[in-house]
Amino acid sequence: MSVNKVPMTVEGAKALQDELDQLKKVDRPRIVQAIAEAREHGDLKENAEYHAAREQQGFCEGRIQEIEGKLSFAQIIDITTIPASEKVIFGTTVDIINVETDEQLTYKIVGEDEADIKNNKISVGSPIARALIGKEVGDVAFVKAPGGDIEYEIDAVKHI
Repeated sequence: MSVNKVPMTVEGAKALQDELDQLKKVDRPRIVQAIAEAREHGDLKENAEYHAAREQQGFCEGRIQEIEGKLSFAQIIDITTIPASEKVIFGTTVDIINVETDEQLTYKIVGEDEADIKNNKISVGSPIARALIGKEVGDVAFVKAPGGDIEYEIDAVKHI
């Protein structure tokens, strides 16, 4: 049985590891302490603090398991260690120009969990990324959009 690895950038993996450390070293002990203090107040059926702390504990433990799972399936790709070429691959930062409007956009192609359009990070599975992957500087990529296909010319590919 082969396990499908999920591509992830170094930054994405570090962000998950930082969150995991926070949950395990700070949040988990704080919640355990809150449960212990709430227990000291007696009757647990009527104890709102106890129930709130137990609920927090459930969320915390669930998130720890989720992050550990994601990291165990991650194939961490450090784009800066891959020889630069003009080809669009996972992890590259791509400058594209809308052929019709001349608008220039820059996107970094990242893993599903790292996508953040406000910071110009698009998921490798997004329509734009799928249209760009494998193309080279000077190529035109056609992106299917609700309002019709959009043509983008690839202007630059950076390994940053």
